[in-house]
Amino acid sequence: MRLPMDRVSGSGKSMMKGNLWQAGGITRRVAVATTLALLAGCTVIPKGGPAGPAPAPSEAAPDSNVLPTDADRHRVALLVPMSGPNAAVGQAIANATTMALLDTNAQTIRITTYDTATGAANAAGKAVADGNRLILGPLLSDDVVAVASVARSAHVPMITYSNDVGVADRDVFVLGQVPGQSVARVLGYAKAHGVSRVGAIIPSGVYGQRVTTALADVARREGMTVTGVETYERANTSVASAVRRVKAKGPVDALLIADGARIALQAAPQAGGTRLLGTELWSGEAAIAKSPAMKGAWFAAVSDRRFGQFEQSYRKRFGATPARLATLGYDSVLLTLNVARNWKPGTLFPTGKLYDPQGFIGLDGVFRFNQFGAAERAMEVREVSGGTFTTVSPAPARF
Repeated sequence: MRLPMDRVSGSGKSMMKGNLWQAGGITRRVAVATTLALLAGCTVIPKGGPAGPAPAPSEAAPDSNVLPTDADRHRVALLVPMSGPNAAVGQAIANATTMALLDTNAQTIRITTYDTATGAANAAGKAVADGNRLILGPLLSDDVVAVASVARSAHVPMITYSNDVGVADRDVFVLGQVPGQSVARVLGYAKAHGVSRVGAIIPSGVYGQRVTTALADVARREGMTVTGVETYERANTSVASAVRRVKAKGPVDALLIADGARIALQAAPQAGGTRLLGTELWSGEAAIAKSPAMKGAWFAAVSDRRFGQFEQSYRKRFGATPARLATLGYDSVLLTLNVARNWKPGTLFPTGKLYDPQGFIGLDGVFRFNQFGAAERAMEVREVSGGTFTTVSPAPARF
């Protein structure tokens, strides 16, 4: 049987010298090829002395299926799809975790990758049996539930890449961009710029349910009127008719399209010049920026200020363009290093340290975990303008 993919921190050439920053302290830097200036007022993780050559991992016999034993390293499992339809995203996340290990030049963590596409629960069982004390991932919310059922009994917490706040728990931390936060940010900006009546088209499914709840809560808080909400199935051509049904319910100042580029581009021509609002799903979508029908649209997402240089560094190292979600892998490793400063190898992961109210910062900006285990993120608002995106309201630098 083939061993899971195993990587050790500290091996390879360092490209980034900074680690994840914790709010409140001295200004430092993280560099990706060229220097990435991070937020002021933050403290870098101590490196624990000058970096030297990484200890070579001990090799298991080819047929033993036994991972190396490292009494002085933290065992961390990465659970992502490495085969199947989501393999490209899983590989990008895995590559990004490798970058984080190399760039920080830490000596204290061994990350082993397990493929969730062949069964998330089986991957979790293997990870626990191999002695991992922390799980990074998985990516999909259904897999989170399956992995948690195995990891919880072993007291192994998870920092998952899902964006479904519904799976967050005392030992399951959601690092992904929660759609409700994006909706709240863009609606707050819209209200401040004269929008008071909003209609929405929202896909069926869990993501749509989260957006619907957030829309109602934010509208009530901001004193806005939701004139109508129409749902649709992504698998058919009901998007245009959903827009027409919303508009038939009364005049709106803006229309929220809670979906990605494909749906937004179908819906926009039906909006008839109405201001369009979007979510984090529009981030990095060049087709939206180039569409005349999308001009003037607003959406909220984490800042892309550091992603461009991360992308260049990633492409240089791996010869490919990373999925936008790859930064979650990078930041999860930096977060682990931050919390691991006083974590004794072989002991339970100190989950309590993840609740630091000052928060943390990574490539995607400042964030912190709330009492439910969901990441609260500082987001910016962008406008579609002239074939590109313009930041019209920067993300806050700190909480």
